[in-house]
Amino acid sequence: MRRFSRFYMRWKVRARARAHRGTVRTIPAVASPELGNRRNLLVYTPASYARGTARYPVIYMHDGQNLFDAATSFAGDWGLKTALAWASRRGLEAIVVGIPNMGAARIDEYTPFVDPKVGGGGGDRYLDYLINTVKPLVDARFRTLPDRTHTGIAGSSLGGLISLYAYFRYPSVFGFVAALSPALWFANAAILDVAEQAPRAPGGGRLYFDVGLPEGDTHVRLARRLRDVLLAKGYEPQRELRWVEDEAGRHHESAWGRRFRRALPFLLRNGGSGSR
Repeated sequence: MRRFSRFYMRWKVRARARAHRGTVRTIPAVASPELGNRRNLLVYTPASYARGTARYPVIYMHDGQNLFDAATSFAGDWGLKTALAWASRRGLEAIVVGIPNMGAARIDEYTPFVDPKVGGGGGDRYLDYLINTVKPLVDARFRTLPDRTHTGIAGSSLGGLISLYAYFRYPSVFGFVAALSPALWFANAAILDVAEQAPRAPGGGRLYFDVGLPEGDTHVRLARRLRDVLLAKGYEPQRELRWVEDEAGRHHESAWGRRFRRALPFLLRNGGSGSR
C-alpha cells in the first residue's frame, strides 16, 4: 500500500507538470532586411494558450538554440520549458521568443559598441531587426500583449549586454529585462556610461541582473559597479531592481537556466496572461 501511495504521488506530480508544459513552434527562415540574413525563430507558448483566447506577455531571448533543446545548444540548454512550466503552475505565463545567434556574427550582433581587441558594434542593427521585423511578426501571429509593460528582453553574457542596452536605449518598447552574467567588460565597460546617462523610463520598469562569483573578480567588480549606478539613479530594490550574486554560479547555461527560473516571478509580476 505504501509503495502504491509513493507511485501515485509521483504520477500525480508528473501529470501536473505535463499539464503545464508548453509548446515550442518554429517560424522558419525569417529574413532580416536590417542584417541581410535569415534565421528560424523559436516561439514557446504556454499550455493554456491552446485552451482559450487570452493574450500573453512576451520575452524576447537571444541565443535561442541554447534555450529549449540540448541537441541544438552550444554547451547544454537552459531547461527553459521546465522553468516556464514551473512558473505557469504559479499563474505566471508568457510567450517566449528564442532568436538564435548566427555563429560567427554573434559578437557583432550582440554588441552595441566596438571593442578595440574584439571588434563588434552591430548591436543597433540587430535591435532594429528585433523591434521592426521580429516583434511585428510575433504580434501578428500570436495573441500577445504588445505594450512595453508586457514586453521584455533577456539573455546571458553578450546576450545580457545587448539586453541591457536595449532596455536603456528603447524604454518605449521594453518594460523589463533580465541580464544573466552580462559581458559588462566589453569595450571598456561602455555599458556603464549608457546606464548612467539613460533617463528613467516613464512608468518605471523591472531590471534583473546577476553574476556568478566563480566567474572572476573583473566580472563581479563590474556587476557591482552597475548595481551601484542603478541604485544611485533611484532604482528601488526588489520593486524595480533585482540583483543576485550566485556563490556557485559558473558562466554556463545550466547556471543561467537555474537563475532565470527564480527571476521569472519578478519579471512577470505585472503581467500574467490577459483576459480570456
